[in-house]
Amino acid sequence: MGTMIDFKRPDGSTCKGYLAEAGKGKPGLIVIQEWWGLNDQIKRVADRFAAAGYNALAPDLYQGRVTQKPDEANHLMSGLDFVGASDQDIAGAVTYLASISRKVGVTGFCLGGALTIAACARVPGIACGVPYYGVPPVALADPATIKVPIQGHFANTDDWCTPQVVDEFEKAMTQAGNKPEVFRYDAAHAFFKEDGAAYNEAAAKKAWERTMAFLGSHL
Repeated sequence: MGTMIDFKRPDGSTCKGYLAEAGKGKPGLIVIQEWWGLNDQIKRVADRFAAAGYNALAPDLYQGRVTQKPDEANHLMSGLDFVGASDQDIAGAVTYLASISRKVGVTGFCLGGALTIAACARVPGIACGVPYYGVPPVALADPATIKVPIQGHFANTDDWCTPQVVDEFEKAMTQAGNKPEVFRYDAAHAFFKEDGAAYNEAAAKKAWERTMAFLGSHL
């Protein structure tokens, strides 16, 4: 089990986050929330990464606000300062983890998947990224500027992060010379969320295995 901590953002203010530690000198991993907020499910994911040997830190991008209602989640996500989330909250989390970890990667789901890619494009000190079913607008993060290894996990039945969006992301990265590993699953958006209606056990298991292998190679 982890604990809530405060860490510094580059601008000097503080952000809260859920920290699950594996030990000093272990690899670090930023775990970025879905549009629901930093809920118990994301904390369990961080705990799972810690049990696998990673110092996991999940920044609280909504400053304590959590919901189970899609309309409210959409409102919270729409009101998020994405640049601030990337360049301040996630950047601060990277700096914090770097102080206790040998390398730092980033992963995230839905909103967090999009911010994973944004952070890989915008934030220094990240060794690799593993986005799940989320791609940011090019205005926030141009895939062609990403220099670190990326492994993405996407759903074939997804009306938010559509297969077309995924194809365009993969093409832009590949044309820039940094071909990502992109895996597509016959599943719906949020297939990894074990307490959600779209949970797909087979897809989630395979995605976890691939994530572990990828992180083991790059962190």
